Amino acid sequence: MTKPDTTPLTEAQRQIMEVVWDQEEVTVTQVRDELAQRREVARNTIQTMIVRLEERGWLKHRTEGRTFWYSANRPRTASLGAKVAQMVDRLFAGSPEEMVTALMEYRGLSADEADRIREMIDTAETKSSKKANRKPSKKRGGQS
Repeated sequence: MTKPDTTPLTEAQRQIMEVVWDQEEVTVTQVRDELAQRREVARNTIQTMIVRLEERGWLKHRTEGRTFWYSANRPRTASLGAKVAQMVDRLFAGSPEEMVTALMEYRGLSADEADRIREMIDTAETKSSKKANRKPSKKRGGQS
């Protein structure tokens, strides 16, 4: 199995994925009709982009007669990680700490939000320490 493509979605790809996530299962024509309400777009362009999104692992399809029905292969949240990383790099010199500090100074945190963030940090630290404590496996083939 190939590793999923983790490069960020372009704005046009994100718009297609938003339609898919909102409607759960769509045809190329349905996506084109939805996007055509906002801007002029050719069906062939949408079809090409959908095929590329499927190749990148964002979409999957099923066939019903001669119609391809597309659905999301990744959750909406999967598209956010790369965007957030870009934002941290661009606006906060790569420092997540600076981003969180700016957010807290601007907006603040409720007690519930702070508790959930503490839980996320605890989980991340646990995962990180488990990875660090893993022993490398011994190689086979007579090497000790």
